[in-house]
Amino acid sequence: MNDTTKLIAAALDQVGVRLKRLRMQRGVTLTGLSTATGISKSTLSRLETGQRRPSLELLLPLAQAYRVPLEELVGAPEIGDPRIRLKPHKANGRTVVPLTRQPGGMQAWKIIIPVSKADPDLKAHEGYEWLYVLSGRMRLLLGNHDLVLRAGEVAEFDTRVPHWFGSTGEQAAEVLSVFGGQGERMHVRAKANKE
Repeated sequence: MNDTTKLIAAALDQVGVRLKRLRMQRGVTLTGLSTATGISKSTLSRLETGQRRPSLELLLPLAQAYRVPLEELVGAPEIGDPRIRLKPHKANGRTVVPLTRQPGGMQAWKIIIPVSKADPDLKAHEGYEWLYVLSGRMRLLLGNHDLVLRAGEVAEFDTRVPHWFGSTGEQAAEVLSVFGGQGERMHVRAKANKE
């Protein structure tokens, strides 16, 4: 028997104890519970004593009658907090919030670019970048191009081309950046509107 099977068996063994405790706490009789759920008194009694294995068709009406989540009846382990704790850091005067946690492959960041009159310093390196302006305006120097991107605009480029992006000097900008270090590119799929 593997560990998962043992955990499931142990949880199922405790269902009867939980059911009886709930019934006693609520002051409900087997007869009253039978009427509320449509499950026979003998089946309810066998569930509580562990002589009958719980099934979904028995547990769902019991969870509804007791007004408790199903996972409370079966003693399912609590699911951890699903929120991701993003750790922003400063880089070159910008606030950078990593949105991906695994190393390698595509990386995503939210970058907050403050108002600045800094002189652009163009760089070139391996990779491919996709930039989406969330708010404000961002200046992008790319090769011979000098562009200003507004909220909702996107730029995609090979980072081997000398480039720099930063503030227009008028207001802060928030940018979503997706970068592939090995030249991976974004693949955007859109469903065509059919009218």
